[in-house]
Order: sequence, then C-alpha cells, then structure tokens
Amino acid sequence: MIMQVEIDFNKSIESNASSYYDKGKEAKAKAERIQQAIEVIEYRLSQLDKQIKQKQEIKQAPKKWHEKFHWFFSSNGFLVLAGRDMKSNELLIKRYMKPDDLYFHAEIQGAAHCIVKTEGNEVDEETKKEAAVFAANFSKAWASGLSSIDVYSVKPEQVSKQAPTGTSLSTGAFMIYGKREWFRNISLGIAIGIEKKDDYYKVISGPKAAIKKHSAISFEIFRGEKKKSEIAQELRGLFEKNLNLRLATSIDEIVSMLPASNLEIGKRLDKVSNTSVLTIND
Repeated sequence: MIMQVEIDFNKSIESNASSYYDKGKEAKAKAERIQQAIEVIEYRLSQLDKQIKQKQEIKQAPKKWHEKFHWFFSSNGFLVLAGRDMKSNELLIKRYMKPDDLYFHAEIQGAAHCIVKTEGNEVDEETKKEAAVFAANFSKAWASGLSSIDVYSVKPEQVSKQAPTGTSLSTGAFMIYGKREWFRNISLGIAIGIEKKDDYYKVISGPKAAIKKHSAISFEIFRGEKKKSEIAQELRGLFEKNLNLRLATSIDEIVSMLPASNLEIGKRLDKVSNTSVLTIND
C-alpha cells in the first residue's frame, strides 16, 4: 500500500512531523466521537427493539365460556348474553338459561335471544335497561334501518319449545307465554372498547354506560355507511394509537363484537368526561 504524504518545504522536518502528529490526534479524537455516537445509536435501537417486541408480545386474553355468545357485563356486574345465530340461540336457552335468570327479546322477527345471568341476585333497573339495549342492537332492527325498537322481558319458565298444536318450531325459535315487561322505544347504538385486566387486553361491546365503565378507552358506534370490516380496521388503529400498544386482537374478533353493517364511529367515551371528541381521521 502506497501512502502519499504532503511536505511543506517552508517548514523544518520537525515542524512537518509535529503538524502530522496533531492531525493524527484530531483524527483519532473524531474517530472516538464517531464510535461513541455509534454506540449511543446502537443502544437506542436496542431499546426501541425491546419496546417493539414488548408491544408485539401483548397476549390475547384466554377465552371464557361465555365468549361463544355476544356478551357484556352490566354497569352493576351482571353477565348478559345474546345468541349469535340460530344454533347459539338454541344453545343459550336450553343449556345456559337458569330459573333465576331474566330473558329479553326485541319485538322483531330475527332478534337474538338475550339473558341476564343473575346467580340468584335481584336484577336492578339499570341492568334491565342495558339488557334491553343489548337485545335491541343485536336484532334485525339495525339491518332494517330502524332507529329504535320495543324490547320485552319475561321469566325463563315463560320461554318454551312447545309450539301450538299443529305447528313446529325451528332451531333457535321459542314460544313466549304470559305477561311481559316492556321497554319501549329502545334506541339503537352501542359502544366498543378495550378492557384491561392484568396483562391482557380484551375488546368488549355493549350499552354505552356499561362499556364506558369497564373500558380503558371506548368509542360510540352508530348507524352509518361503512362495513363491519372497515370499522374494525379503524377501531383497532384508534385503540393502538390511544393506548400506545400493538393489540393481539384480530380484525375478525372486533368484527364479531359489532352489530350489522352500516356503521360509523362516534365520539370517544372518556371515564372522566364525555366532551372529548376524536374522529377517525385524526
């Protein structure tokens, strides 16, 4: 390897050597500073990589038995369930409805069967109203373009698989006998949020008051023009942005928590205040 060295003939050999020595010291100092900068950058990148891995490692909460249905916990802690289709409607009533529970159904053909699991406790009026809202929203009322619908409640013994003479009942269909408790003009519209328990995050949906109470963050859902898949994508983005994490929850899981299509995202429901509005374009 040939190295070229410039010599200033106006200076002595000692002066030229001293000049190159100083330049060498300066170059070495620059190299050390560059190395330090590289080490700082490498450290910061490693920390960022750890943060990304931590976000990626957020686990989906283990599934519980009631999650095979539509479900939510009322503001006062009662588990409320609704069927997702004809088979789960049949299963809900035959296997999971107990004598102390309460049954709800929207006054429209094609509504989900809905029950409040009481565990032998008296059900408060707030929970009844929330169950009525749940039954209304997971009925054909939404897909039919209705803004409100009547819902009724009865005791389990009034729900029967025994059809009138000469007729039969298909899978998921039941007869209701006796006096009903009515909840009139129940408006359509729910909320969807993220509940945090221990190290797990879970998507929950249902009446606004209940979801707001149990969520770290939640948004209103009302009638609009968008498909379930579009809304689910937007919701996951909003959850991740506002909570600064990467959810393990799939788009399909969020879709399963929504009523029929024709949806829009409304305002954010804060625990402290309802006045904070966050649009999907933020």
